[in-house]
Amino acid sequence: MPANPLPTSLYESLLLKLVTILELTQKSEGIATPLAKQALLQATNDLKNSINQAKELAGSLPGGEMLVQDQDDVIGMLEQLRDRKREQLAQFAARPLASAALSTSDIKMEIDSMASTPFHD
Repeated sequence: MPANPLPTSLYESLLLKLVTILELTQKSEGIATPLAKQALLQATNDLKNSINQAKELAGSLPGGEMLVQDQDDVIGMLEQLRDRKREQLAQFAARPLASAALSTSDIKMEIDSMASTPFHD
């Protein structure tokens, strides 16, 4: 099984790192002490590095280079193509069989043990 190109654990850890930062800022002593400032700096740097790593991983995913507008344009073109093909199919289905180049009485079938092959008199 191929390795997961997008490690979900990295993304799941972002919320926990943000909670850590919030907890550090909500402590009773706040960020007044040098130790508290250092802990907050370390936590924010950790979050920032993880966010950068997550952005880099997301940006390097295969097929992720299309903008939403480009995706909408491609979807629109595909829908137009689908509609034209449906219209062609409806026109083809509406054509009478008599307009075919050969009538069924002009075609004889020779049955072979391997395949059926039409031939003309």
